[in-house]
Amino acid sequence: MEQTDELGAFYRQVDKFAAAIETIHKDRLHCAVGCKDCCVDDITVFMIEADNIRLHFSELLNTEPPHAPGACAFLDEKGACRIYSHRPYVCRTQGLPLRWLEETESGWVELRDICPLNDEGTPVENLPPEQCWSIGAYEQKLAEMQMKYYNNLQRVDLRSLFI
Repeated sequence: MEQTDELGAFYRQVDKFAAAIETIHKDRLHCAVGCKDCCVDDITVFMIEADNIRLHFSELLNTEPPHAPGACAFLDEKGACRIYSHRPYVCRTQGLPLRWLEETESGWVELRDICPLNDEGTPVENLPPEQCWSIGAYEQKLAEMQMKYYNNLQRVDLRSLFI
């Protein structure tokens, strides 16, 4: 499978699972065009995602300026994402209730978080695991694609894609 096809299939899989979680939490999620609290500056992505953005948005990258520093370089003047159709993995799961494991001195601990704008309702700590985005498996799959096509785990700052 070609790199762009494999990444596209990965994004479709992520979007399908994210949509299921969004449906469960539709009353608490306030993510919409113009809500850009999670669209922060200095986000990095793997080269495979950076090259995908370059492929699909070469004109934008060559002719338009990035958003002013302090927010994602790909936001327009109204706070909408200019690369939404091919946005990176990290942008596809923002706002969802998240869960992940961290190793501490006393063993593994499950941690959870959610965007403060989406914090209404059942505390994220009390949600069943299947109602949260579990960090780890998809990140691993993306890292494996990066290794397959680039043989490294190099990351690229999104702002640096602008010429």
